[in-house]
Amino acid sequence: MNRNGRLRGWGGVGGMALACAAAASLLIPLSRHETGGDGVRTGGPGVASGLQAKADTCTDPEASLPPSSDGGPSIDRIKRAGKLVAGVDQNSFRWGYRNPVDGKLEGFDIELVRAIAKNILGDPDAVVYRAIPTSQRITALQNGQVDVVVRTMTINCKRIGQVAFSSAYFQAGQQVLAPEGSGITGYNDTLKGRKVCVAAGSTAFDALEKDSHGAVYKDLTVPNQLDCLVRLQLGQADAVVTDSALAASQAAQDPAVRLTGAPFTKEYYGVATKLENTDLVRRINQVLVDYRSGGDNSPWMKAYREWLAADLPGISGPPEPKYRS
Repeated sequence: MNRNGRLRGWGGVGGMALACAAAASLLIPLSRHETGGDGVRTGGPGVASGLQAKADTCTDPEASLPPSSDGGPSIDRIKRAGKLVAGVDQNSFRWGYRNPVDGKLEGFDIELVRAIAKNILGDPDAVVYRAIPTSQRITALQNGQVDVVVRTMTINCKRIGQVAFSSAYFQAGQQVLAPEGSGITGYNDTLKGRKVCVAAGSTAFDALEKDSHGAVYKDLTVPNQLDCLVRLQLGQADAVVTDSALAASQAAQDPAVRLTGAPFTKEYYGVATKLENTDLVRRINQVLVDYRSGGDNSPWMKAYREWLAADLPGISGPPEPKYRS
């Protein structure tokens, strides 16, 4: 059976959520105690100096460190452990989710995790996956619970003083997801007075903080994006604001909802690491150089066709990398 047909017969997103919950024991979840439960924390004074541009002087957040195949303390530690510990999503269809048919964790982000593990450890399966909610991605890195986060994480000025990012591996944008016939036409005043669900710690939450268009959202924040789709289906929310890539995957799960309006931001996903792990950032950027290479036959394009093309058609290739001098 091909990938696109595997979700038929799930019984909707409720079936997906149940399958993901049943599979949780196959991952190592991060508890609230492990992360401190505070969502996002900044590094100590001076931590960002020489590593990532500070947020208050940020002009080009996508510019990362130049790629390198050299080792270093972070690479050596991963090799000694024999496993790459990766923070991922387990319920974002097409990106990182448990397939209920065979129990495997799969998706576009998972393919990239496997490529990193193969480069560093010689084995794409040498990975410990840790399921982390959106709001705990940064603290998971800062507390040393994971080596990398590969979880549709947007590179932006707010975050680059807290964690280090690879070069961009995917371009997306914020967009609105709403039921057919809702009267909501996009990120505009049709959201006024409407209940809008958003993930805590996400760039969508930041966008609503800046301009909510009168939407009611602060009591509708959730740890994971799939929770928003469930709330939408239960009538507890009128719309969802999230990355266009994630919105497309949710629309693919439920034909009663659709993307409305155009993306109202331009954002780029990166692989995140602990701020001081510069050797790991450079190594991941080298992995991405190889991952993008080969044009239409590159590993990136193969993964795109396998996982995303059905819901996000028309993408001709990955974003061009930017590096700091």
